[in-house]
Amino acid sequence: MVNPNILDEIAARLSELVSASPAKDLEKNARALLGSVFARLDLVTREEYDVQREVLARTRDKLAALERRIAELEERLARDESSG
Repeated sequence: MVNPNILDEIAARLSELVSASPAKDLEKNARALLGSVFARLDLVTREEYDVQREVLARTRDKLAALERRIAELEERLARDESSG
């Protein structure tokens, strides 16, 4: 995943270049170019990433609980079979 600090640094450097240059359209064109490049990279926003991370954490918790429950049921079944 692309480090967001790198993107901020690129934007800051481009802003510095534009402020030192008479070409004001350069920043607008550079942003459009970078935007189209990043759109093709199929990146997700931090918010989308955080939401999916939370969903995955809840799913892992549910899976662990189900695994414990299955182990308990299997143990109970084994006891019932051996005593009956």
